[in-house]
Amino acid sequence: MEYGSISREIHIEATPEVVYQVISRPEHLREWWPDEAELEAPVPGGTGTVSFGSGPDTKVELLTVVEADPPRRFAFRWVCEEGESAGPGNSLLVTFDLVPTGNGTLLRFSEAGFREKGWEAAVLEEAYQEHVRGWDYFLPRLVGYAAEVATR
Repeated sequence: MEYGSISREIHIEATPEVVYQVISRPEHLREWWPDEAELEAPVPGGTGTVSFGSGPDTKVELLTVVEADPPRRFAFRWVCEEGESAGPGNSLLVTFDLVPTGNGTLLRFSEAGFREKGWEAAVLEEAYQEHVRGWDYFLPRLVGYAAEVATR
């Protein structure tokens, strides 16, 4: 099996402008993805954190925005070692491409960089499968939440 990247295409009943806000603003991210989100600014070089869980088991990941082109594309790097600046080879790259379709948006999602992290085979496979399960859970939540925001 190839563990290089994860890709999904999903239709969302909301305009690209609404979807862009939902994927790039911490107040919206918290509603469909992490338990907590902080992001100083959704602009290239902007940094923040996403947290999953609560208490002593909380997992916190640093996030660095690498591309912000509203309402077409939002991309960030995450999952890098503490104390390192996220970049190619030491982090994962998440990209959301938004394409208008009728009354909605085609979201092209990808997460890449698994092999480049240099993990041993078992760690690579486990991390990849964990992220597949995670995105399979969170992306449908994004679809529902963005459609809800669009009707407000």
